[in-house]
Amino acid sequence: MTTARLPLFPLNAVLFPGLVLPLNVFEERYRAMMRELLKTDEAEPRRFAVVAIRDGREVAPTAPGMPDPTTPPEKGPAAGFGPDPIQAFHRVGCVADAATIREQPDGTFEVLATGTTRVKLLSVDSSGPYLTAELEELEEEPGDGAEPLAEGVLRAFRSYQQRLAGARERTVSSSQELPDEPSVVSYLVAAAAVLDTSAKQRLLQAPDTATRLREELHLLRAETAVLRHLPSLPAVELTRSPTSPN
Repeated sequence: MTTARLPLFPLNAVLFPGLVLPLNVFEERYRAMMRELLKTDEAEPRRFAVVAIRDGREVAPTAPGMPDPTTPPEKGPAAGFGPDPIQAFHRVGCVADAATIREQPDGTFEVLATGTTRVKLLSVDSSGPYLTAELEELEEEPGDGAEPLAEGVLRAFRSYQQRLAGARERTVSSSQELPDEPSVVSYLVAAAAVLDTSAKQRLLQAPDTATRLREELHLLRAETAVLRHLPSLPAVELTRSPTSPN
């Protein structure tokens, strides 16, 4: 069992291996994290762990305009996550490698990171300026029938893209290339499909690639069937995630 202790960055989103994560960091606990990561030699990975926050658990302020502006916000590394922060997070997350960390004149940071490896959350430490976690690395097992399943998922995903583009009166480029390695396919589709956080989390923590692909095949076929009956949808970029404010 390979374990590590890394800074912990909770989000209202799910990060998958191989996917890019842009962050706009302005809370002090996460600024402190980025300042510490900047001390790492540029030749070494600047790693932190991303976990999704369980629905309804996160109450820490991330932007102006809270319901009661007269109430002083909580402060500290575990602010908003309760007396036992680990209970506020999903237990499977993803390690992120920060390729760029740029400090702005106002002290905030613009960060561009990439998901690398799935991890299981074992414990959370809130004794420092930001949360840290003990993590167990999760190996990606292929499972039975991953390759043919990946082919089926790619076909279903293209049909889904076409239906989604049609509902938005947009076009999908026929020259768009998609990978064929099963685990990469499974993560790309999980990130690109318009699904809620709980569905994406289920895909992230699937026990193997084949299981994830089977679930995606079911989801894509169901979503495509729904799209046939919808005249339009709100614009959502398929392969890009919005910058997360934290």
